[in-house]
This record gives sequence, C-alpha cells and structure tokens, in this order.
Amino acid sequence: MASEENNRGAFLIQQYYCAKMDAPIYAAICAALASGLTRETSTGARVLDWPGEPTRDALPLRLVGGLHALVLAGQDAELAAVFSGETRDAAAIEAALQGVLRRHDDALYPWLDGPPQTNEPGRSGALIVGLIEVARRFGPKLEILEIGSSAGLNLLIDRYRFDLGGALFGPAGSPVTIAPEWRGDRLVLPPVEFVSVRGCDVAPMDATDPAVERRLAAYVWAEKPARRARLAKAIAMVRDRPVRLDRADAADWIEARLAEPQSEGVTRVLMHSVVWQYLPEASAARIRAAMRVAGARATAARPLAWVAMEPDRATAEQVVSIATWPGGGEREVVATAHSHAQWVKPGPRETADGIALPEAAKIEL
Repeated sequence: MASEENNRGAFLIQQYYCAKMDAPIYAAICAALASGLTRETSTGARVLDWPGEPTRDALPLRLVGGLHALVLAGQDAELAAVFSGETRDAAAIEAALQGVLRRHDDALYPWLDGPPQTNEPGRSGALIVGLIEVARRFGPKLEILEIGSSAGLNLLIDRYRFDLGGALFGPAGSPVTIAPEWRGDRLVLPPVEFVSVRGCDVAPMDATDPAVERRLAAYVWAEKPARRARLAKAIAMVRDRPVRLDRADAADWIEARLAEPQSEGVTRVLMHSVVWQYLPEASAARIRAAMRVAGARATAARPLAWVAMEPDRATAEQVVSIATWPGGGEREVVATAHSHAQWVKPGPRETADGIALPEAAKIEL
C-alpha cells in the first residue's frame, strides 16, 4: 500500500543494498534522503506521495541518479562534496541535500519520470558463467536473445574480453576486459562461439547519443569510477559497431524469436539480467509459456537454454541460474554475484537446507 512511510522506507532498503555492495557514500545519501525529504519542493512531495511500490519502481535510484547528474555537470559544489565523500557527517549530508533539492527542484523532478536503466557491462562477467555452462552441455554455438537490453551494452558480450580468475576468454584485442573478483576454482573453459547476439527493450536507449551517455553515467555510482570508465569504453565499442537492439515488448519479441527457424547445432538462449522483477506479470507469464512450448520441441540438435541473473533481495546478491532443454527445464544455480558483478562466485548456492534458489530470484516455469 502506498504511503509516505513506505516511500521513506524504500530509501532505507536502498541504504542496506548500498552498504552491502561497498558503496558507503550512496548508503549515507539514501539514509539522509529517507529522513530529510520534505514536501517543501515538488520533487520531495512527489517522492513522499509516490503512488506505486517504491522499491519495485527503483524510486531511490531515480532521485540519486538525478543528483549524480548535477555533480557530473558541475552544477553544485556542495552536492559534489557529498558525492566525493568530503562531507561525511550525517546531519551535514541531510542539510546539503535539502539545499540541493530547493536549488535544483526543476532539474531533479523529471528524473522521477522513468526507472533507471543501469546498463552495467560488468554484468556480462556473471552472465558468461551461465553461457559457458550451456556451451559445456550442448556445444559451442550459441544464439543469444536478451530481453531488457536497455542501451545494449551486454549485447557486446561476444566482443568483451573476460578474465575469470585467470581463465581468459573472448577477443584478446577487445577495448574492454571484464575481470570480476573470482571467488572460486579456476574454470576449465569449453569452446564457445556466438553465432548471433541480439536483444530488445520496451524503451531502448541509443548509447551513442551524448545525452544518453550522460544519463547512463549518472546511474553509475559515484564511488565506482572504474565502472564509469568501462561504461565509456563500451559505448565507444557501440559507436564503432552497433549492436542488434529492437524496440519491442519482451513477450512479443521472445514469442516471435522462438517461432523462427533454428539452425542445427546451435543452442538458442534467452538471457536477461535484473529484468524479471520489472516485467508485468502478464508478460512474464507469456514468456514462461513460450519457453515451455519451445522447450518441449527442443532436441539435442536444436537445444534451448535460459540464462538469468536476478536478485535475491534478502542478501543483496545476484543469482545466476540456467534452465536447459532437453533436460526438463529445471532451474539450476551456477553462480552468485555482486549486483554489478564486482565479484562472482561460481557454483551452486548452498543454504542450511542444501542447494536452493532464493524466492526472490525464482523464475517459475
């Protein structure tokens, strides 16, 4: 139920996530916003009176993205001191943010209009673990179908270089090397060949547009400059050679792609990261149904797989899971990861009751 208490609470939930993900400055900003927002500004009033589910709508990240955009544009020195960590006292941070909201109310208000599209290239470092396991089972040739592609930066997964705990994979001359902290044994890599990589988004972003690039940079947490540098390099790769990114509803697009002829010896793979929670239930149900139908007709010569990186909100970690056909389509955990894939831990996820997929990350068929 929508309420001011729930809307303030969403910032405290985001504070927890930020603290868990080694982002203490953003944690402090979210805490200050939770307690300090007022209806004195249009932006503050809109946040406190938010009619939807604020965590599902990523309300805190909408506002923090707008604040970071001001910092990147050099428009507020007091705010820049907060984002750099120079201003550390909680009361001082709260007072600074209240002043920023008053000074930049008109600029911040539109940042609440749409959800953040955090197109983090580093997530390819977790997704690739699932794709490697698919190739291990069915052979090297993969046809990737990504939903929720945003600006398409993870559609560069065939062009990135990966260093997975010393196991090197991908083009040696790539401008971007993704090297998460590897919390597991060294991988024995099977051959992997990307036959095609394409994706869709209901509102795709053109990363080559300077305004879009600035917007994407604003959603990168300020205390993670390496992420912003990698983002710029990935966007340069798209400028050099565009990705195949369609504007489409995810369910419409997947139904159409699954209906297309599939080449013998090629595994068709549905892929997504931090998308499932944002899909309308009707769309999710259609995708599940389409995958069930396609899975029923999958063969050893024309396999089907589903690779997902979705959050476990209880732990603020990501769960990388796969389902494969032939094989029954039972979902299996192959790794856990930091939300931006700063670290990746390969292998099944152990709980007190054995191996389990957290409720928050389940994608029922």
